[in-house]
Amino acid sequence: MANHIKNLAAYIIAGSICIVLAGCTPSQDQPANSTPAEATAVAGNPAGESDRINAYFEEIFNREVAQSPNFQTSLGIKTERQSEWSDTSDAYAAQELLEIRGDLAYLIESFDYDKLSEDSKLSYDVFKYNIDASINNAAFRRHFYVVDQFNGQFTSPLTLLQNTHNIDTVQDAEDYIARLNGIEALMADMVARLRDRAEFGVIPPAFAFPAMITDISSIVSGAPIDDSDTDHPLYADFKNKTSQLEISEEQKSRLVTAAADAIRGPFATGYNALLAEVRRLQPLQQRNVGVWALPDGQAFYENRIKSHTTLDLSADEIHQIGLDDVKRIHQEMRAIMAEVGFTGSLQEFFEFVRTDPNNFYPDSDAGREQFLQDARDLTAEIFAVAGDYFHQLPKAELEVRRVEPWRENSTSIAFYNRPSQDGSRPGIYYANLADMKGVQKYVFTAITYHEGVPGHHFQIALAQEMEGLPKFRKFGGYNAFAEGWALYAEKLAREMGFYQHPMHNFGRLQDEIWRSVRLVTDTGIHAKRWTRQQAIDYFLENTPISEQDIVTEVERYFVNPGQALGYKMGMIKILELRDKAQARLEQQYDIRDFHQAVIGAGSLPLPILERRVNAYISR
Repeated sequence: MANHIKNLAAYIIAGSICIVLAGCTPSQDQPANSTPAEATAVAGNPAGESDRINAYFEEIFNREVAQSPNFQTSLGIKTERQSEWSDTSDAYAAQELLEIRGDLAYLIESFDYDKLSEDSKLSYDVFKYNIDASINNAAFRRHFYVVDQFNGQFTSPLTLLQNTHNIDTVQDAEDYIARLNGIEALMADMVARLRDRAEFGVIPPAFAFPAMITDISSIVSGAPIDDSDTDHPLYADFKNKTSQLEISEEQKSRLVTAAADAIRGPFATGYNALLAEVRRLQPLQQRNVGVWALPDGQAFYENRIKSHTTLDLSADEIHQIGLDDVKRIHQEMRAIMAEVGFTGSLQEFFEFVRTDPNNFYPDSDAGREQFLQDARDLTAEIFAVAGDYFHQLPKAELEVRRVEPWRENSTSIAFYNRPSQDGSRPGIYYANLADMKGVQKYVFTAITYHEGVPGHHFQIALAQEMEGLPKFRKFGGYNAFAEGWALYAEKLAREMGFYQHPMHNFGRLQDEIWRSVRLVTDTGIHAKRWTRQQAIDYFLENTPISEQDIVTEVERYFVNPGQALGYKMGMIKILELRDKAQARLEQQYDIRDFHQAVIGAGSLPLPILERRVNAYISR
């Protein structure tokens, strides 16, 4: 679960994230359909069409930087807009849509595709794919849930302030305070969109409301909002950061007082308004149903499938692929049952895995720390042999952290945050350790390889560090590519010599079948009208995942339609391409070359990835 999808402000492109680069020089906001000045200036450059188009990509990318204060903060850029929040309104989204339509027209009319280098042709195709997908997605803007229990829409401002808004100067502290005061307007826009979507017929499922109400309530608790002995997380964060400044105690006191006023004032007012609206909507939604029930829901789900998989597949086709893959993995699981001498049915073995004391850490702070240390050790072991499997490794460091308690209810089991471009912030593998009784050692071995190395960190951090790659490709992302690679990385770790104990290999299969079952349940919920309980029962019958995690997973699929499909479909495509490379190249095949072909050009839609791998095979 790549958290380049969470906690970074981003333009959603093709169900992916296009993240801006630190170090760009922000330009003024550009009117829709205008001609990029940089591209025009180099139109006669004898160096060729590729230089022209790369200048155009740079111009558009810098425009995106300038337009999003959240982007700038997430990647270490400090400008005069650091005190602001990115505009999330429907009106701004409409303006963006006009802008990208102008970008598409300019791309098609102004560049000769046949005169581009092969690398520039790849960039042209990716850029055009992104715009086409964005235009298609925009037609369904009102279908997306404004808030829900999983995607962190209302916790992301806190995450940005705490994790990425650094305070190195008094101005940084003033900007932090300004953002605290700006929460009121940010939440007012969220409330306005909630009301609009409710009128349209889009309200989150009933099960989402208790968790949302709990989490929003926790955001408006703690000192200085109330008389609690515990500081609000942002108040504690602000005091800690400002304490490091080399300024007088009087200045520090003034800043802390201003932050306290902002938190108990506009900040709390904004979140209380959101809480009131969520409570107002709760009795209006009594059902837990897939997006088939939304206005034009079938078309919306078809859009989500294409967006998250980048493939032209129907829900029925994906459903069958999932059923077939579940059957295959069950056979491999039965072989491990025989290896460890377990007698009984597969479902009985699942129950053994769910209850085996050896599969769990102590439900204590010591147990959480042991988990984190084990994950760090696994990471170090992979790094020690990675040179045998990769030509390039990322320079950025990787840290393993626990998800902060204040957002444990509104986030996933585990995820990855990309490093800052300037190297000041490492890549981070986050694990949700709220309840250690649900953290299985066997499967978390595989999850650690997925979120860290050789998974997301190798793919995402490496792309960010590549020289000569257009910035929109360095920081772009596609669900099927990113998650497909990370799931492939779990299998690769086995080939690299890990999962020595049969039960850890079973945990790898458990993680893989988890993604195969997703193909069945996601399409079941949104295309075949499965109930929440049907999806939970299918999971329980076919995997050893804990019931607690299964409920979290199923409820995630309801509010994030299609996203769960990218993992397995991406892995299938990468394995298919690897088999093809091995068969065609025979003795010339080198797994390092194959990996370079897959992750050596940034994230790509799967059809374009296939074209790139075919070119590597031909060479």
